[in-house]
Amino acid sequence: MKYYIIAGEASGDLHGSNLMKALLRQDLNAEFRFWGGDLMQNVNGTLVKHYKELAFMGFLEVIMNLRTITKNLSFCKQDISAFNPDVIIFIDYPGFNLRIAKWAKQKGFRTHYYISPQIWAWKENRIKDIKHDVDKMYVILPFEKVFYENKHNYPVEFVGHPLIDAIADKTVIDEYEFRAQYELNEKPIIALLPGSRKQEIRKMLSVMLSVVNDFPDYQFVIAGAPGQEYSFYMQFIDNPNVHFVSNKTYDLLSVSTAALVTSGTATLETALFKVPEVVCYKGSWLSYQIGKRLVKHIKYISLVNLIMDAKIVTELIQNEFNTKNLKQELTIILDKYERTKFFMKYYDLEKKLGGKGASKKVAEFIYNSIK
Repeated sequence: MKYYIIAGEASGDLHGSNLMKALLRQDLNAEFRFWGGDLMQNVNGTLVKHYKELAFMGFLEVIMNLRTITKNLSFCKQDISAFNPDVIIFIDYPGFNLRIAKWAKQKGFRTHYYISPQIWAWKENRIKDIKHDVDKMYVILPFEKVFYENKHNYPVEFVGHPLIDAIADKTVIDEYEFRAQYELNEKPIIALLPGSRKQEIRKMLSVMLSVVNDFPDYQFVIAGAPGQEYSFYMQFIDNPNVHFVSNKTYDLLSVSTAALVTSGTATLETALFKVPEVVCYKGSWLSYQIGKRLVKHIKYISLVNLIMDAKIVTELIQNEFNTKNLKQELTIILDKYERTKFFMKYYDLEKKLGGKGASKKVAEFIYNSIK
């Protein structure tokens, strides 16, 4: 079978790569063509566009790059037509993927969507397009199944969260060797996860690093994103208590005492590694004001709190994300009693996400629907 997969971000690259591995176990003759990243490319098939070329953050940046986005849409349609796949698999990235899905459905292609757009948070009117243009939706958050089926009468498959598999399959590292390899000393580690795009990294890291001198008994380690060069991060490292690890986020989290994390998938990854965290977010003033008015009925921005429908981790958003608040919240999560409460709540979170096998379930559904 021929599979065309579109993932537009680093997290999509991870989940796409695991889905491809699962599909290969179902279909030994699977042929892949995809938009994604290095992880998908390492599995099999042909990389059409790297997600580094596709990541536009915020309303202003999208508007400024409309011409590029339009060209990418046109090219994607031509590329799909030339490849003529048995199924198109969309992974998150809704602004782009839903446009392609509409065209693809009109052209008679099978359309399967893995990892739902967050229409429960904003742009709920997208449900009309999804019901019309998406043959099958696979959701990874338990409340999404209730949202689609009870509120919108659209059947979906809840497959569990793919991060559980990704983390469970991670090789256990030797902490001593890890510290030696990256020239880390014996101090406890506070991981800094500032995001994957240059725009957000610049905004987040400057504030995250502003508390370093307040915690001399700890060392701070920046988790470099897979899509960014080492040289880009060097402008932020001017303190001997700050270190850098590139493309080793899971290894870093496995040996960390606490973490400061930019809102996104990384907040859930950190929780699944049982690392106490402070969730941070700061966008441009205009993007934040627009987003605040568009997002409705949502009490939290972090996946951890959304899934549990409770304040499990502290969220410092926009103006609240400052040195004073960050210092205060980091002090709290380093307290032994507070850390114990974190661990208990994190175990409850993992249970709620369902068991292992998300990629396997999706691969089976897709293959059986087209074989």
